[in-house]
Amino acid sequence: MSPSPEAVATAVVLFAAMAAYAVFAGADFGGGIWDLLAGGAERGAEPRAAVDASVTPVWEGNQVWIVYGFVIVWTGFPAAFAAVMTALFAPLCLSLLGLFFRGIGFSFRHEAERPAMKRLSGALFAASSLVTPFFLGTVIGAVADGGVPVRPTGNVLAAWTSPVALVTGFLFVAACAYIGAVYLVGDCDRRGEPDMVRYFSRRAVVSGLVTGVIAAVNLALMRTSTPYVFHRLFGPALPLVVLSVAAGAAALVLVLARRTVLLRVTAALAVVSVIGAWGWAQYPWLLPGVLDLRTGSAPRAALLAELVVAALAVLLVVPSFSYLYWLQQHSRLQESPPSEGLRQAVEAQQRAETPAPAAPRPAGRGERFAAGAVLAAAAVRLAVETLTRRRARAGGPRTRRTSAPPRTRPPGNGE
Repeated sequence: MSPSPEAVATAVVLFAAMAAYAVFAGADFGGGIWDLLAGGAERGAEPRAAVDASVTPVWEGNQVWIVYGFVIVWTGFPAAFAAVMTALFAPLCLSLLGLFFRGIGFSFRHEAERPAMKRLSGALFAASSLVTPFFLGTVIGAVADGGVPVRPTGNVLAAWTSPVALVTGFLFVAACAYIGAVYLVGDCDRRGEPDMVRYFSRRAVVSGLVTGVIAAVNLALMRTSTPYVFHRLFGPALPLVVLSVAAGAAALVLVLARRTVLLRVTAALAVVSVIGAWGWAQYPWLLPGVLDLRTGSAPRAALLAELVVAALAVLLVVPSFSYLYWLQQHSRLQESPPSEGLRQAVEAQQRAETPAPAAPRPAGRGERFAAGAVLAAAAVRLAVETLTRRRARAGGPRTRRTSAPPRTRPPGNGE
């Protein structure tokens, strides 16, 4: 019996979320990998500055897709979620720790002032950008390899340490490095940095070739370990495989020709086609050989709710991300001096938030007595000084006023 249309549609939404995370967060992981391989502080200063300029505006938002993917698996396919989270608990926790420390390192290296702390934070960010995609790749490889039982009793070490799982982990790292380098080529070309365009172009070509070699090795391993998925990759899913190879080769040609107009589109198409080919090759299994899409799906009401949420995400989240990326690509997110009105508003806000001076505390009995004693001493001193000045004036030389002699009239004629 085939799975319901709601279950198939929910699985398509899940793989679309995985593709979005692989393209956008994969480019961020790739930037961190090239940060790790940039060299010493002086030699790697310019490449790291280019990575910061490309990753800083959008790196936090790209984690939305992995959260959304986990929610879809949890609510739409609960049996598969329980099996994967139990059997692959260790690599999932290691990838989660990588995400955690990656965010800490990236944030603190922009805020730290001491050189030692800057170096530590940068190393934490770069190393975590390598660890996280590797362990996420081992999880995907373990699922595709059929190593996850439907009812595991604990962590299944053999599932995520099998050759297919480990090679898939390396494939994820190489793919992130490839798409990160391709996106950095486009960003550096947009910012007018020809030296960095050449720098990341060479790395895009090398990482693209390495990714192709690792993918071929992984296919050879899957031929014996999981023949069902392998034969469907060269059967119904073959057009997607061919599309992925063609898009990846076209991206490399565009890099070598310094044509960055369709560069991001071709690189993203290569990654999305690989994920689509894997999903179509694994159909109708959630866990190959043990749990199919029909028996592992949630009830119809839950699946319909998932599809409603997916429609809301298309209407609300996708336009928001598109606008964010448009702002980033058009250099609208760089720091600019504030306007006069904004400056005045900030100053007014700061004045409003400044605490008012505290009211004077009523003096106690001891304080009142001390104040009275001081005032009394001041009054006595003033009185003594006033009396001293008066005595000084009274004891000085006195000038007596003598009466004028009587005025005589001159003798007249009749006298």
